Amino acid sequence: MTTLTWSDRLLETWRDDGRPAVVAPDLEWSGVELLERAGGAAGWLAARGFEPGRPVPLLMDEDPAAIALLVGAALTHRPSAPLGTRLGRDELVGAVRALGSAGLVTSPEHAPAASAVAEAAGVALHVLEGLPDRGEVPDRSGSLDEVVAIVHTSGTTGAPKPIFARQGTLAARLDVYERTMPMGPGDRYCSASPLHHTAGISMALTALGRGATVIPQAWFSVDGWRQAGRLGVTHALLVPTMIDLLLAQGALGAARPKVLQYGAAPIDPRTLIEAMAALPDVELLQIFGQTEVSPITALWHADHVRGLEEPAVLRTVGRAVPGVELRLESADEEGIGELTVRAPHGWAPDPDGWRRTGDLGTIDGDGYVRLHGRAHDRIVRGGENIYPVEVERAIAAHPAVREVAVVGVPDGRYGEAVKVVVVPVDPAAPPTLDELYVHARARLAPFKAPTLLEVVDELPRNAAGKLLRGQLVDPAPRPLARPSADP
Repeated sequence: MTTLTWSDRLLETWRDDGRPAVVAPDLEWSGVELLERAGGAAGWLAARGFEPGRPVPLLMDEDPAAIALLVGAALTHRPSAPLGTRLGRDELVGAVRALGSAGLVTSPEHAPAASAVAEAAGVALHVLEGLPDRGEVPDRSGSLDEVVAIVHTSGTTGAPKPIFARQGTLAARLDVYERTMPMGPGDRYCSASPLHHTAGISMALTALGRGATVIPQAWFSVDGWRQAGRLGVTHALLVPTMIDLLLAQGALGAARPKVLQYGAAPIDPRTLIEAMAALPDVELLQIFGQTEVSPITALWHADHVRGLEEPAVLRTVGRAVPGVELRLESADEEGIGELTVRAPHGWAPDPDGWRRTGDLGTIDGDGYVRLHGRAHDRIVRGGENIYPVEVERAIAAHPAVREVAVVGVPDGRYGEAVKVVVVPVDPAAPPTLDELYVHARARLAPFKAPTLLEVVDELPRNAAGKLLRGQLVDPAPRPLARPSADP
């Protein structure tokens, strides 16, 4: 384990550096200015009663102001906790309450929604107008165990679950990434993932800690990808859904980074081969990991080239990255077991030091890992985690539904689609997919709403009454039209 904290390494890199640290279309901050803006953000937080050692909930998209807040909070012992700006009110209220903070920070565009959340959670709302003023650079001191940021994932019920990124393990992550995807001074990093996602906040902190420039983006868009190209991006992160959309619009080549990292969801090998053809001079890097520890495995560019001749390689998530120990637990007769990892950059290991990922997989003789589903029925759609229980609870409240089960089924664009299987109250008048979609949208984030429907007379159960989810995946669902406003 490193003896330097992430904050120590950040300050060593940027304290006297005039290179660009944050770049946007109408803004460029040197390393010195980033730290001064971070100092101003820390002063702004202190003036609003955020005490050191207490979390700072953020309902913001990724932009320069958010980056300044992340850094300023970290350098003054205040762990920031970005929350998904597209989550439902009840989801956000629960997360804010669980953090135990006295306030919620937001930006003007999210102030109306944040106001409702703050009122329901019983906390004060603080709106950051514009950019933080420059302030004194914090004189950093602290321990390796101190929390830098709180990244939320989902628990078995789907409620946001806090994962604590600590100074020592975040510093170790810098070293792991140096051996997995080297980047540093002179490089420019852009993640198309939202701030609250580990691929957003964690990668921004990693890039800055490595001395690379960050190009912040609020949300993915084709125009945003073109903009990243104009700003000189050298390292970028996309999820397969985004690659597919860019290919469909002939825009993937609008930015040509040295390295294109992808992950967070399965990718269709046909999409991957098309992307390689569109970006012949770009190195592709697939990263497999989770909020609690990432990266775990990588499919390096040489593997992608090999995959052109051996397509089976492209159906794997690569091999363990340097510094990671990987094993299977409780493997069955086919060699499929739960992927279990031990790594210096893991944020939430189990008591024995290993992390049970909940993902089922195999490891071949060359060390390549192939995933075989999830041990706990999690659905991954477009890089977002969805748990059947929370969707089932929402759908069950519909008056036309007697019983409901939710499963993930393969989807070429989004990795998985949310399929709802319903036993109707009146078999002659079952609910439509449109009705269930709108019903779910009123209660859940948009990506959790079902896009496939199957109506059945009864749900399959074993002798003990337990739902047999596996039997719901294979039968062909009855797809119906759905609102076109959401993917």
